[in-house]
Amino acid sequence: MSRIQPRFAELKQAGRAGLVTFVMAGDPDMGYFDAILAGMAKSGADVLEIGMPFSDPMADGPAIQAAGLRALKSGTKLAHVLAAVSRFRKLDDVTPIVLMGYYNPIYSYDIERFAKEASSAGVDGVILVDLPPEEVGECLPFLREHGLDLIRLTTPTSDDARLPKVLEGASGFVYHVAIAGITGTRSAETGDVAEAVARIRRHTDLPVAVGFGIRTPEQAAAIARIADAAVVGSAIVDTIAKHAEARENPAEAVHAQVAALATGIHGAR
Repeated sequence: MSRIQPRFAELKQAGRAGLVTFVMAGDPDMGYFDAILAGMAKSGADVLEIGMPFSDPMADGPAIQAAGLRALKSGTKLAHVLAAVSRFRKLDDVTPIVLMGYYNPIYSYDIERFAKEASSAGVDGVILVDLPPEEVGECLPFLREHGLDLIRLTTPTSDDARLPKVLEGASGFVYHVAIAGITGTRSAETGDVAEAVARIRRHTDLPVAVGFGIRTPEQAAAIARIADAAVVGSAIVDTIAKHAEARENPAEAVHAQVAALATGIHGAR
C-alpha cells in the first residue's frame, strides 16, 4: 500500500478535505526546488504533486509551461526528479508524493526501470496526462508490481458511459479536472463541480481530488466542501516565477501561500 490511502483515511477521520499542491521539479533550479519541497508538508500540504518537466506539455497553461521550460533550462531530467524525491524522503517519509507528467519521458526512460526506481525513491503514485485508458495496459503492470498508484484524470466530459473505462485500473485517488481546457486559465462553477463529483462517486469508492482553476483559500475551501481534496498548482507556480524573476528564493513565499490555502480548507467544513 502506498502512502496515499492512509493519508486520505486520516483526512476522512479528521472530517476535512486535503490540500494537494503542485510544483514543477527543478523550477527554477534544483536547489530552490529542494527548499520549496522541504517545507510544503509543514506548511499544510497533505499530498505533494511534482511535475516532471517535458518540452511539449499540451494540457498545461502558460504558467506551468513556463515552469517546465525553466526546469529544463536548468538541466532537470527525469533521473534528477527521482533523486530529489529520494532527498526529500530523508526528511519526510510520511507525506504522499505523486509524479505528474507526460508519457514520452517515461517511455524513453523505460517504464519498467521508471517504476522500479520511482518506488525505490519514495514515489507513491503517477498521473500520466496523455495516456488514454485504452493504452493503460502498457504501464499498469509495472506500476502495480512496484506498489505505485495510477491516478486517473476525469473531466467535465467524462459521462456515465465513459467513466468505467477511464477509471479502469485507477488507484490512490481520482483527479477531476474541473474545466475543459488547459491549466491556470479559469475557474469552474461550484455547482458543476458538485455534479461531476457526485457522478464520479457513482462509479468508484476512491477519494476525489479536484484541480484546475483553484487559486485562492476561498476557492480551495469551496472545493473542500464538495470533494475529498483540492489541488492547487498554477497559483503556486506563479509565486515561484515571480521570485525567480527577481532572483529571490521563492521558498518562504510559497510556504506562506500553502499555509493560507490549508487554513481555508481546514475551516471549510
